[in-house]
Amino acid sequence: MRGQTAIGRRRVPKLPSPIKRVVVPFEDNRHVNRLLGEFDANLALVEDRLGIEAHAHGNVVILSGPEAACEIAREVLEKLYARVAKGEHVGPGDFDGMIRHARQQDIPASDGQAQIGTRRRLVKARTPAQSVYIRALETTDLVFGIGPAGTGKTYLAVAYAAQCLERGLVERIILSRPAVEAGERLGFLPGDMREKVDPYLRPLYDALYDVLPPEKVERDLESGVIEIAPLAFMRGRTLANACVILDEAQNTTSMQMKMFLTRLGENSKMAVTGDPSQIDLPPGMVSGLEEAVRLLSDVAGITAVRFSSADVVRRDLVARIVDAYDRPGAGKA
Repeated sequence: MRGQTAIGRRRVPKLPSPIKRVVVPFEDNRHVNRLLGEFDANLALVEDRLGIEAHAHGNVVILSGPEAACEIAREVLEKLYARVAKGEHVGPGDFDGMIRHARQQDIPASDGQAQIGTRRRLVKARTPAQSVYIRALETTDLVFGIGPAGTGKTYLAVAYAAQCLERGLVERIILSRPAVEAGERLGFLPGDMREKVDPYLRPLYDALYDVLPPEKVERDLESGVIEIAPLAFMRGRTLANACVILDEAQNTTSMQMKMFLTRLGENSKMAVTGDPSQIDLPPGMVSGLEEAVRLLSDVAGITAVRFSSADVVRRDLVARIVDAYDRPGAGKA
């Protein structure tokens, strides 16, 4: 009734988006089988991520659901089919990455997806934040990657460093972490220095072996082209012609962070990664990562990229765990 106040007005239910039926044809059944995965697992992922129905019949995929979602699915399938036809392998991560870019940025699924290429692997950004991060690594000398576990902060930084080394843009890679878990009392641990610190640097080794051939990693570690060392070993050095990465930087003190950042030499790039929600420093001690991001926010040549639970790429359950811990009051009895 005209004149009725908003308080008394009855809500009109929102109508669902109109259902669209899209037929996506392909030329070669063999490529379609590789595209969709075993038991059409990749197609099931498309259904789950976009809330549509998708069925394969021979060399045709039929999509049913909201028009916008079907258009994203069609473009993702066509773009990834073209990659399969060129002999590339595509998997769930490729589908997930393209869909995330399209859904979060309202852009064509294939646009804006940055990538890093090494001899062993082509790494494509799986979220818009990852694309921003990769481009920051390419264009900025010092990049902070801040956010929860599983968002690819360290892995992408190592992959980018490997790419720079293979292309001759730098002469070496230097990877470091603070050994807070050891209480800096490495002398009490058994073995030589490498055996003492290796457990704390293992994630960096894992990333290296994933993007470079194992024999090259071993050879470069022996020659010093790739160096992995605790943060304490960086003091007094000038790190030139290198890609330098500091992982778990939330566990640095203010002085440690200043010391590390001022090691940056000519023709070098530096990535500093960390999760401010997982600080292992003694109570009352300020994290050097949080302080550095605040103090350097307006300094030219420095970029800070923040990730959230939406950027977790390990699996959906990890993202839900991160969200649960981030809720107000979490952790309080």
